[in-house]
Amino acid sequence: MTPTLVHHQHRTRLPAAGSAARMRDWAEIQERMLVPLYEAVYERMETGPGTRVLGLGCGTGLALLLAADRGADVHGADADAARLELAGQRLPGADGTPDQAPRLTHGTALEAIEEIEAAEAVDTSGTGLRPTLVTAFGALPQPDELVRLRAALGRGVPVVVAGWGPAERCAAAPALRVANRLAGPAEAGPDWCGRDDLEELAVRGGLRLEGSGRVACPFGYADMESAVRGLLSTGLYDSAVRAADEEQVLKELVEALHPHLRADGTVWMPNLFRYVVART
Repeated sequence: MTPTLVHHQHRTRLPAAGSAARMRDWAEIQERMLVPLYEAVYERMETGPGTRVLGLGCGTGLALLLAADRGADVHGADADAARLELAGQRLPGADGTPDQAPRLTHGTALEAIEEIEAAEAVDTSGTGLRPTLVTAFGALPQPDELVRLRAALGRGVPVVVAGWGPAERCAAAPALRVANRLAGPAEAGPDWCGRDDLEELAVRGGLRLEGSGRVACPFGYADMESAVRGLLSTGLYDSAVRAADEEQVLKELVEALHPHLRADGTVWMPNLFRYVVART
């Protein structure tokens, strides 16, 4: 049964996981919430012409698009084929311009690295293909992927990994915890990031820490329906929907969001995100 959201006396059907409508919800509602994080990192790293960005877990490509708008050359990698297809449609060169076609890898960070190495082996342009900046704004890479990345790129390439800030500084925390509580121990996702988790990940990957930053990324929605659709589009609730009744997931999610419902019907949740800058 397709779940429905009951709000203001009407029922709205919610899109199923993996559907085109779910993808649109991510691209049109939720993804933009992280724009302040993307822009803060690009500003700090002086991203622009001459920068070659490798975006790990690039999703539907908004972060890559912002880098391309700054003049950077971009290459994205993601395990979700549907999101990657949409990224390809949004990026410069999607219209078929030969020298600007977006480079996208369907797979892991390791597969993206292998693709870069294979391209370099036959490249005769002399311009270089290896990234000068690696970002992980989506799913965090594994330590072994960072180790392989360091070996492939050589010394000195900046790698930026990002995640949630302290739970007490993120108004969305109770809503997100609904997912783990209803999924149960067997299917629950990772718990909230600890204070030094990003730094520990970088060190375990053999990277040298250089600095960190915090960025306010408020989640603002036009109404409760948009808030629910946006959060469900992250995929964080899929395990909860499989483990519990769909209506129960929606009920508890709406209850968790209700304290952030404003008089004009909008939903507003201040959040803090963190990022760490390290080098190979």
